[in-house]
Parts: sequence; structure tokens; C-alpha cells
Amino acid sequence: MNRTEGKRKKKRKKRKKKEKEKEKKKKKKENTEKAKKKKKKENTEKAKKKKENAENTERTKKKKRQRNTSTANEIS
Repeated sequence: MNRTEGKRKKKRKKRKKKEKEKEKKKKKKENTEKAKKKKKKENTEKAKKKKENAENTERTKKKKRQRNTSTANEIS
């Protein structure tokens, strides 16, 4: 093996290493994007549930008030 072959081999090795690093970075970026999307989706679902629960409690309070007023009217 002469000097040029050794140089080529080193360059090829370096190039492959760079490509591998690039691929790793790309994969990491994709994974972080996926995680962000998942988190956002979970948060929106949580907010939706919270809103529904708040509406339900408000409805039940309203019904309770109506019942209380109707019984108070019957008594008097």
C-alpha cells in the first residue's frame, strides 16, 4: 500500500464519520420534534378535559341553585 492509498483510506474514513454524525444529528432533531408534537397534543387534550370539567361543574352548580330556589319557594 503506497502513501496515496493510505490518504484515501483516511479521507474515506473521515467522510463516513462526518456522514454518521450528520445522520445522528438529523435523527436526534426528528426525535425532539416528535416529542414536542406529542407533548403539545397531550397538553391540548389536558386543557380540553379541564375545560369540560369546569363546564360540567358550572352546570351542576346551576342545577343545584335552581333546586334550592324551587324548594325555598315551595316552603314560603
